[in-house]
Amino acid sequence: MAETALSLFTERGYDATTLDDLCDAVEVSKRTFFRNYRSKEDVALAADSDLWSAYLDYVATLKMDGPLLEALRQALETTLSAMDPDWDRRFLATRELSETAPALQTHSLGYCQDTTRSLVKAVNGSAGADTDEVRLPLTVEIFVAAWRTASLHWTAQGGHGGRDGLMKLVEETFAKIPAALTSSA
Repeated sequence: MAETALSLFTERGYDATTLDDLCDAVEVSKRTFFRNYRSKEDVALAADSDLWSAYLDYVATLKMDGPLLEALRQALETTLSAMDPDWDRRFLATRELSETAPALQTHSLGYCQDTTRSLVKAVNGSAGADTDEVRLPLTVEIFVAAWRTASLHWTAQGGHGGRDGLMKLVEETFAKIPAALTSSA
C-alpha cells in the first residue's frame, strides 16, 4: 500500500490524491487502510517510519557505553545497512514529496519529535542510572540534527550515491559536530 501511495502522490501530487483514490488503487476499504495507517500522512512517510522503527528496536537491544553520540551514530549506520534494498529510493521519494507538501512537513516534524522522545527513553533505559536529565536529551537532539542535516543534503543532491552516499554524508556530518559547536557567529 505504501509503495502505491508514494507512486500516486508523486504522479498526481499529495494534495490532489484523495484517500478514496488511494483505497481504490490498492483495492482496499478505508477500514482496512486505517488498520494499517493512522492517516494519509503516515502512509506517505512510511519510509521514515520504517527506518525509525527499526532504529528504535535496535537501540533498545544495546547496552549503551562509551561516547553516546558515537554509539547512536553507529546504531544508525547498522540500521541503515539493514534496510531493504529498495528503501533508499522510497526514502528519497518521500523526502522530495515532503518538500512540496506542507501537511507532510508538519506531520514529519511531529513524527520526529515523537521519535526523539522515544529515543531518549530507550537510551535512558539502556544507559543505566547515571544519565543526566539535560545532557541526554541534548545529545539525542544533536544526533537528530546531524541526521537531518545529512539526509536533507543527500536529498538536495538527488540521492547521489544511493545508500552509500547517504551513509558517507552521515559520517561526514557527525565528524563536523565538534567544530560546529565552537563555530563563531
